[in-house]
Amino acid sequence: MSSLRTALPTISLAFVATVFILLGIAPKADRFTWFMENFPVILGIPAIILTWRRFPLTNLLCVLLALHAVVLMVGGHWTYANVPAGFWAQKAMHLARNPYDRLGHLLQGFVPVLLFREVLLRKGVLKPGFGSIFVLTLMALGLSAAYELLEWQTAVWTGSAADAFLGTQGDVWDTQWDMACAGIGAVASLALLSRVHDGQIARIHIADGVP
Repeated sequence: MSSLRTALPTISLAFVATVFILLGIAPKADRFTWFMENFPVILGIPAIILTWRRFPLTNLLCVLLALHAVVLMVGGHWTYANVPAGFWAQKAMHLARNPYDRLGHLLQGFVPVLLFREVLLRKGVLKPGFGSIFVLTLMALGLSAAYELLEWQTAVWTGSAADAFLGTQGDVWDTQWDMACAGIGAVASLALLSRVHDGQIARIHIADGVP
């Protein structure tokens, strides 16, 4: 079990790299949309690798980041409005639209909030408790708002080329729904995973000799 815990970051990285290559060779979406949807992965993976020796992440966060990356890459391959699994869910639940982007925005809150939590707790900026929950939730909402602003500016700069990236599917409240989903995801993540996360952070502190 300990060997698996040690290998999980490498396995997660290999998994993400494999999916990235397979879905990036011939995406169904245009290459601009593919790039915009994959931009967090393209930026984030090198950042994690470059900082790993100084700041290795917990296994919980590594696995969640890998799963989040796959959701982003799938959305980039098909566009969020055209992911086949989303059409299946739309039909099964009699929805008015493909809900895959809702999943993406839930994870936009669910996963990054733990990344914020890990960095701030390990650096001693925050301590576990209600105050940290409030601050971290606001940070997750801020990230979601920043992403919505990026989508807006991309649409302004590129015109119709950004339609697939926006993925509103005709919903005038899409931006509000996206941010609400991110907020729900952040709160759910903190409620469900904080205790497990604390245990893994403690193990890293012990390994590093941090009291």
